[in-house]
Order: sequence, then C-alpha cells, then structure tokens
Amino acid sequence: MALSDLPSRRHHEVAGAFSDRVLGTRDWEAPTPVAGWVVRDVVRHLTEWFPAFLAAGAGVELARGPAVEHDPVAAWRVHSDAVQALLDDPATADRVLTNPHIGALPLDRAVDQFYTADVFMHTWDIARSTGQDDGLDLDFCADLLTGMESMEEAMRSSGQYGARVPVPQDADVQSRLLGFIGRDPYWNPPVS
Repeated sequence: MALSDLPSRRHHEVAGAFSDRVLGTRDWEAPTPVAGWVVRDVVRHLTEWFPAFLAAGAGVELARGPAVEHDPVAAWRVHSDAVQALLDDPATADRVLTNPHIGALPLDRAVDQFYTADVFMHTWDIARSTGQDDGLDLDFCADLLTGMESMEEAMRSSGQYGARVPVPQDADVQSRLLGFIGRDPYWNPPVS
C-alpha cells in the first residue's frame, strides 16, 4: 500500500509504522546500524533535533514528553502526537519555515521533506535492531532516493549522512536507499 502524498496523512502513516516498532522494542540498549547508537538513541535523535528545527525556523514549540532515558515509548508518543497535531491544524497551511540552509518552505512541506522522511528511514534502524519487520514502502524509498541523489554533495558535506555503502547493482530500491544514506542493508545485530 503506497503512502499518501499529503504531508499530514503521510506523517500519520510513517509515524504509525515507527510507533509500532517502538512498541515492539524490548531492548532499548540494542545496537543499531548507526555506528555508536543504540535503539534508545534513535528515539532521542528524532525527539530532540526536530523540536529545535521547528522552534528556530517557524517559532513552533512542540509539547515535550518525558525524557527518552526514563520512558522512550511515552517520549515518542507525546512527540509524534504533537507533530501530528501541528500538521492537522488548519493554521499550519499558512505557516512557513525559514532556515538559512534551505530557505523558506511551507511548514507542512518542510515537516514532510525533512522530518517525516527521517522517521521513515529510522524505522528501518529500529526494526533491524530489534528483529521486527524492516520492510519499507518501496515507492517512497524510490522517491527519497531520487530526490537525495540530486543533492548528494550537499548532503554528504552536511555531516548528517555517512559514506555511501556499496550495494549490488541489481539490489532492490530499499537496499539502494539504505546504502545511499550510509547504512549497510545487510547489517544484522551482533549475536550475544
């Protein structure tokens, strides 16, 4: 089933899939494909960078949940609900996010382009780390990959993405996207 193209609906779908993986997590200290990160760090990343991005670029203050250290499930739930409420608010249609690196964008489009896409990709990290379903929507994988390939140099120089991981030429689009963002699509958690 393809994801919606509407920012509010797509966030609902992507955050829902991420929430399912959060709820299915039993070991918050499990290593992830992101070097040096455990599963808890993935939730921390999403709940910490995005509120600052919104506050600086659009003057939006999101509701904050408990610290990820104390309750990663509740921290994610409060954060995700706050983002969804922002996207569902009719006033958001008239808001703009301004950032020195990306210029001015409609707020809902900025959320979709930078945040929802990040949640989508990190869904694989948690799923792979915790033995859950790690399949991603292939159409959205293809869209993201096409968009990111056109700005690869800027992405790599930002420090937000690791070096491209080579994958076979005939690899599926999910594996190609993961390799592009610096993940080894064949990574498995260490056996203890």
